[in-house]
Amino acid sequence: MATMGYVAPLSVFALKNELVIGGIPWEFVKRLESMGGAFIEWPKANIDFDVELYKLCCQRMVLEAGVKMYMHSSLIGCEMEGKTVRSVVIENKNGLETLSGKVFIDCTGDGDLAWMAGVPMQENPDGEVQPCSFCFILADVDTESDLLNKCMYHNGINGPSQCKPVREKLLALKEAGAPIPDFGGPWFNNVLHKGCVAVNITRRAADSTDNRNFTDTECQLREDIFTFTQLLKENFPEFKNCYVASTAPQAGIRESRRILGVHTVTADEYVNAYHYEDSISRGIHPIDLHASKGSGQFRIDLDQPAYVPYRALIAPDYPNLLCAGRCISTDRQALASLRVQASCMGTGQAAGVAAAQSVAAGCSVQNIDTQALVEELKNLGTIL
Repeated sequence: MATMGYVAPLSVFALKNELVIGGIPWEFVKRLESMGGAFIEWPKANIDFDVELYKLCCQRMVLEAGVKMYMHSSLIGCEMEGKTVRSVVIENKNGLETLSGKVFIDCTGDGDLAWMAGVPMQENPDGEVQPCSFCFILADVDTESDLLNKCMYHNGINGPSQCKPVREKLLALKEAGAPIPDFGGPWFNNVLHKGCVAVNITRRAADSTDNRNFTDTECQLREDIFTFTQLLKENFPEFKNCYVASTAPQAGIRESRRILGVHTVTADEYVNAYHYEDSISRGIHPIDLHASKGSGQFRIDLDQPAYVPYRALIAPDYPNLLCAGRCISTDRQALASLRVQASCMGTGQAAGVAAAQSVAAGCSVQNIDTQALVEELKNLGTIL
């Protein structure tokens, strides 16, 4: 979502200058910073980044680790033996290819592999999902203006990251009858280049697991991008010369499939920082539930970092499948915090270590030594 969705900044790595997400995710941040591609916004440690250097840093770290990549490929199926995943089927210019493995980790966001394998999914009682946002980059913006300086840095020091003057103006225009689409924020985000900002403002409900629905929604959102750009040009001198320099390759997705795991993280557990024996990652981003219609947003700020149990990454009876990112087992409210990128990185690291331990021990992902998992994560720098 950072590079395919222009979702910035990476939120949130710290509370009051104390790291909450560490280990390899933080190693990545520091390496990106050393390349000139990241700016760390303390005390929350939100990470502003250069999109292209982010891609390069990821590529280098993955290749250095010896990972074999299959880019420009789509997951189209899996081969099962009972509830054991034996291989996945991908399609690319080489045709259909089968990749076998001992353990599989689903980091698709939409839980695609888990769904194909038949893992039961959570159901939202009201059938609603949080809306998608199609982010974009504006150039020739007066990023040194007072308006932008107060909102494009998400450290909590200069005021709220939501740009209230722009929000209030857009709401007033809409109230007066102007044909303004639903919007969120808006949030203007630093991309480390003078005169450029990443913009998160568009908002439409969509089912990202339905190709036709998601396609139609993206088309509507692309229209919205240019509608809002024109509104900014006409109503705010800071944007009078701006233009759309780039739109993200795809809309950003806040919510879709979530597995029904061995344990489902609830909002009550999350807000109260319930500590599980198998806690493998944490989170400190507010519970941030965007309304599917209108411009509303439900938010709960956390007083202390929350925990995520290993059991939320696995489903009962699927011995070699793990999930990480926003398709783990949570209720809607807990997901509204855990869906953000720093938290996804934390669960991803835990899934990777758990998979390695499952292979080494020759046991199912349900039967690994979770205390050994916790200790190894601590050795990697995870803050637990």
